[in-house]
Amino acid sequence: MTSIKRIAIFGSTGSIGTQALEVIKANPDKFAAEILTAHTNDELLVQQALEFNPNIVVIGDEKKYQKVKDALKATGSKVFAGEQALDEVAAMDNYDLMLAAIVGYAGLKPTLQALENGKPVALANKETLVVAGDIVMQKAMEKRVPVIPVDSEHSAIFQCLVGEGRNKIEKIILTASGGPFLGRKPNYLVNVKRDHALQHPNWSMGAKITIDSATLMNKGLEMIEAKWLFNLQPDQIQVVIHPQSIIHSMVQFEDGSIKAQMGLPDMKLPIQYAMAFPQRIPNNFPRYDFKKPGTLTFEEPDTRTFRNLVLATDALFKGGNMPCVLNAANEIAVYAFLRNRIGFLDITEMVERTMDKIPFIQNPTLEEYFETDGEARNFAASLVQM
Repeated sequence: MTSIKRIAIFGSTGSIGTQALEVIKANPDKFAAEILTAHTNDELLVQQALEFNPNIVVIGDEKKYQKVKDALKATGSKVFAGEQALDEVAAMDNYDLMLAAIVGYAGLKPTLQALENGKPVALANKETLVVAGDIVMQKAMEKRVPVIPVDSEHSAIFQCLVGEGRNKIEKIILTASGGPFLGRKPNYLVNVKRDHALQHPNWSMGAKITIDSATLMNKGLEMIEAKWLFNLQPDQIQVVIHPQSIIHSMVQFEDGSIKAQMGLPDMKLPIQYAMAFPQRIPNNFPRYDFKKPGTLTFEEPDTRTFRNLVLATDALFKGGNMPCVLNAANEIAVYAFLRNRIGFLDITEMVERTMDKIPFIQNPTLEEYFETDGEARNFAASLVQM
């Protein structure tokens, strides 16, 4: 009889969190939702808690605490509120795996806390490694706990590397769908509106990551994340546009052999893989049929139009606090775009101006990362008077 793995879902009301709960629901003999946290979506959080009966529930927005507490008073769930509570709950010993699915920089502290606590982390939050990858991976090594990627691209690389522990990687190839504006030029993009940018051709994701996919910033953040996850040099990381999103990423070894991980674009697959690792478990997700699409194509990214990829590559090569600046400015810029405060092409300009402005630090401490993040956000926000 295998014991049930208790999952702490940090960010349970988002796209990854809700899909993780579907995986748990389909495998009640293998997983239980032990901890559920949300930032502001109290209604969905309560609904989830009533269905999955977690031990602990955290609502980030303290104004909603009483409402959540009242709604769950007949259950056995303990309710906490506030940002501090996230860190405290991450430090508890009542779970076996953290699924880090909080969007953006906010996911960093609880993830570090889980690693400090010796808990394996299934990482769906790429910003955590973009902001402070050196510190996060150092902590994981110190505590000897795995960080298992949930991002489809990094999950693909992780899967290709299983059993290859001693073999050297020559390079990794991250595939990108190209987003909804593949092939478009700046004169078209200048007029792009929020709703248009939120229509992704292949993946269904939250708003932030969907906009990042449209600007190709997502792929830039993934390059930086890959560097830390797989201990690579910047020049070992390549991006290729693959519009069908069937090959999720590839690893080329030093003998020139390339391994690819393939499948239909469905985030439940990498989520399930990370939660069940090292086992693979059966499911009834749709399967890829080689008859359709019968053609898989690859092309170089258009970095003249999608300059976010260039900015991210610069940050990757420069290192230090530059990826942290890139990420903070991008979070503010995407937030502004989603509220129709700036145009689509202004996102890149805001990020670039912020990267030029914030002082460079070669080997930042965690404290300096926090300061950099705050400075970059303030400067980026000042560009749109937010």
